[in-house]
Amino acid sequence: MDQNKSFSRRNFLKTGAAGAAVLIGSALLNPGSLLGNIASAESHNAHNNKGKGAHGMQHGYEPGAEETEGFLMARQALTNFDYGKVSTSADGRTIRDYEMTALEKEIEIMKGLKYPGWTYNGTVPGPTIRCTEGDIVRITFINATSHPHSIHFHGIHPTNMDGLEPIPPGGTFIYEFEAKPAGMMVYHCHVQPFRKHIEKGMYGNFIIDPKTPRAPAQEFSMVMNGFDIDFDGENEVYAVNSYAFAFMQEPIKVKAGKLVRIYLSNFLEFDLINSFHLHAAFFNYYATGADPDARPYYTDTISQMQGERGIVEIVFPAPGKYMFHAHVSEFTELGWMGFFEAE
Repeated sequence: MDQNKSFSRRNFLKTGAAGAAVLIGSALLNPGSLLGNIASAESHNAHNNKGKGAHGMQHGYEPGAEETEGFLMARQALTNFDYGKVSTSADGRTIRDYEMTALEKEIEIMKGLKYPGWTYNGTVPGPTIRCTEGDIVRITFINATSHPHSIHFHGIHPTNMDGLEPIPPGGTFIYEFEAKPAGMMVYHCHVQPFRKHIEKGMYGNFIIDPKTPRAPAQEFSMVMNGFDIDFDGENEVYAVNSYAFAFMQEPIKVKAGKLVRIYLSNFLEFDLINSFHLHAAFFNYYATGADPDARPYYTDTISQMQGERGIVEIVFPAPGKYMFHAHVSEFTELGWMGFFEAE
């Protein structure tokens, strides 16, 4: 492996939060400067981190407790489900109206570290769209950026609503279709170059609930993703809902003995696969989640390729802190891990 790649990717967070913020600021002006700065910072931080206990972050980055803009975005994405503006058609069908605007916006992916994102409604991931099978979904899409964009929804719908046509800067388009089938879907921009639009953050979860509701549960939306900070085609930061170590900083509170349901998707660019591993418990996994009566996969680890998704259902057996993370050690060390705290 090229030694510079090793510094830029595997050892990026050894600079610490403050150092990383300074480095990325200069790297945006001079991307080549980032690698050398990280290499020199590695030696300094390795000395400072000697003797850290089990509760310290061995790579030198401490999540801290500050509720930064990026942390709040990640936390809000967990439980913000957008059901749209509801009305009823002449024939009695439910219509759900949504408005989604493409915006160019810097997002914070760790304390003090901003990334130049392309977003839906100003967040990465975009809003979690939610409806019920058979609803009429109507999305007014406004492109307020300087690049062509679209929205491609996974699911079954007419081909003229498939999001393949680029909407030019300043343009508007209305996507309208019947929501089907029930299950865990996703959406994303489908304008070339595809890689750039995913890399920059244009994606989100799209949940179609079955007509017969699933069992009551505490529910969360999680999108696994990453960020290429030095623009070399490899990610240096990994996360759930875009903020590194967000749920190490603040564990996700759940109830022991009660059902927890996670709508999980992977939108990681540059890496072929991502994964979700839970400590000290097992969960039921419904791939795509289209059939709530299907026999689930009972495990503590699942993998997903880009655009793959599923529903995780967990009953935590006892109070305590249950770690979750990618079962790729490199991703874990670079931001993709957290805790559930069962009470």
